[in-house]
Amino acid sequence: MYISTRFKIVLHLCAFLVVLYSLTMIPPMLLALIEKERSLFAFFSTFVMAFSAGMLCWAATRQEKVSLETRDGFLIIVLFWLLFSIISALPLWMDDGLSLSLADAIFEGVSGITTTGASVFHSVTPLPKSVLYYRAQLNFVGGLGVIVLAVAVLPLLGIGGMKLYQSEMPGPFKEERLTPRLADTAKSLWLTYMMLGGACTLAFWMAGMSFFDALCHGLSTVSLGGFSTRTESIGFYQSDAIELVAGAFSLLSAVNFTLYFVAITRRSLKPLRHSAELRFFLMMVAIVVAVVTVGVWRAGMYSLPQSFVHAFFLTSSMMTDNGLATADYASWPREIIVLLLSASFFGGCVGSTCGGIKALRFLILFKQSRHEIHQLAHPRAIMSIRVGKAIINDRVLRSVWSFFFLYILTTCAFIWLLNLQGYDLMTSFATVAACINNMGLGFGETAAGFATLNDTSKYLMCAAMLLGRLEIYPVLILLSRTFWRS
Repeated sequence: MYISTRFKIVLHLCAFLVVLYSLTMIPPMLLALIEKERSLFAFFSTFVMAFSAGMLCWAATRQEKVSLETRDGFLIIVLFWLLFSIISALPLWMDDGLSLSLADAIFEGVSGITTTGASVFHSVTPLPKSVLYYRAQLNFVGGLGVIVLAVAVLPLLGIGGMKLYQSEMPGPFKEERLTPRLADTAKSLWLTYMMLGGACTLAFWMAGMSFFDALCHGLSTVSLGGFSTRTESIGFYQSDAIELVAGAFSLLSAVNFTLYFVAITRRSLKPLRHSAELRFFLMMVAIVVAVVTVGVWRAGMYSLPQSFVHAFFLTSSMMTDNGLATADYASWPREIIVLLLSASFFGGCVGSTCGGIKALRFLILFKQSRHEIHQLAHPRAIMSIRVGKAIINDRVLRSVWSFFFLYILTTCAFIWLLNLQGYDLMTSFATVAACINNMGLGFGETAAGFATLNDTSKYLMCAAMLLGRLEIYPVLILLSRTFWRS
């Protein structure tokens, strides 16, 4: 049986990843110490518990040689994201000053680490600085995934990390990597990610934010996480410059990070210009921005230039599943909000920090549909489906159609379950869209926040956030009988 033969290996690697993740408690702990905040004890306690438990388990299961199989990767990913969520929630739950229930703490922790950005706090502005920074850090760490960071270290332990990398990275082309050595790939991705985060922080600071606010918003923006230091989110600043920075970096963060790495390495923008997925993504963004601009302007809410600024920001934020918002977005025309919530399913490019179905999958589905029309018109013609110069084979097509079906089916199931809890259809749709797409902005009863959800609904939405972050398949694989057979 799989459990008896592989459990020790899986436990060993999970323990190592828990130790690694426990180190992320140190920065907010130091900030709490500097600011003399009581949150220090919650962060310190979480660090001690996670580090100690991880080290003990790692030492107890240590082996001379560790060999990973494909299904080990899926099991480790799912288990560790569950552990991720619990550890992330602990400091929020143990902090007496926050007065969060267990359901609220888990929801906030899962929302942060999955880069969803949905919050149960009625007001975040009065929160301690260490907690505000911690929420932004959760977004940043979860953005590219601690798993990818861990892969850079795993070779030092004699562990091949390719199976973990393939399980964690989004998109249909999981076998691709940037450099021959996987460790170099992970390091390159994180270097690019951190450079973009630094640039975003600098841009927010130059646009008028304080350095602390700029840092937190920079971390949450490049991770497309959406946690803010202000209750009104970006709307607090009432600044066109800040909205334009947030919108621009939302789009930049939705680009496949491998394109950035290749462009920097070759010192050329050709990889970006030649990406069929990126061109398709930007075209769809431009169309939605134009429609939203006209819709908001015709509603008489703003002047035409102001309509464009707000439309560009909110479209970029919701379509890339960032979740930063203006304070009055819920008062926009209902049809515009429905369009933006629907656009959140589109997401950004594969290999980015966004949620949703991803632009590449929609591009493949579009090309497949067009191919079928041509094939029906010319039955004897021999045609192939291409994305750029790459020919899409049947395996990728089956994978994309299957994922699309499962994603929509899962979304409908969650909407139905929320509806059973007594929430109206609009609230249910918006809440599920916010969670499964890791976008974070609700509508209806959740427009002002997710604290209004009952505990059962909060746990359901935690499951939706995790399924969206893991792209459904790893969880379904663990639930299948064939996985557990020897």
